[in-house]
Amino acid sequence: MTARRRVVPGALVVLVAAAAVGWAWWQHSGASRSSSPSPTWTPPVPSAAPLDPGFDAARRMLDALPVKGWDRAQDFKRYRFGERWSDDVDVEFGHNGCNTRDDILRRDLTRIELRRGTCLVQRGVLHDPYSGDTIEFVRGPQTSEAVQVDHLVSLADAWYKGARVWDDAHRRDFANDPRNLLAVSAQANFDKAFRDAAGWLPANAAFECEFVARQVTVKTVYGLWVSSHEKTAMHRVLRHC
Repeated sequence: MTARRRVVPGALVVLVAAAAVGWAWWQHSGASRSSSPSPTWTPPVPSAAPLDPGFDAARRMLDALPVKGWDRAQDFKRYRFGERWSDDVDVEFGHNGCNTRDDILRRDLTRIELRRGTCLVQRGVLHDPYSGDTIEFVRGPQTSEAVQVDHLVSLADAWYKGARVWDDAHRRDFANDPRNLLAVSAQANFDKAFRDAAGWLPANAAFECEFVARQVTVKTVYGLWVSSHEKTAMHRVLRHC
């Protein structure tokens, strides 16, 4: 492969700045080194910021997701997804002796303190990706709920878009799959509820791209579909990522 000469960005800035100063001085002094007219210099037009290649896969997966209406043959019931935070699952962290909620708290919180000899998180700090807020977590009957674990693709949304026909074990795996779980603030979890991307996006705009990309990944992995409004909303976010 033929080697190419590379201009270091920092050096280029210095050269352009120096050229601009020299040109201004030349105009002011009226000096001329040539009798022929100097060409007019036009500054380059900055190009649009490139899309993050890390989101290319999400855009491709979204294009491939089927679009359908809601499957309303049966109403959503939480118990159809098994015991809450069950460790009896065949996904990451399954059968490790810890409940799924504490698995996610240990993954997502910083400065964690565990109860001696257990995997129960006693204290920690959450940097909430949904709101951008920082929350001190302290385990206790009046304080534990300040930090909650959200299903990025809600169980109700999954139920009405493909999960109704799954067997119980598959629904239990989905409900405890770390790829679909995130520690967030109680208020953000309440605000999001069961909504899909057409009805809710994080208040923290810096997390929108990752939020939608994760939802797309989960729906692709589990063979769920999207509604037309949902797909439009997801495209609107990902085209800027």
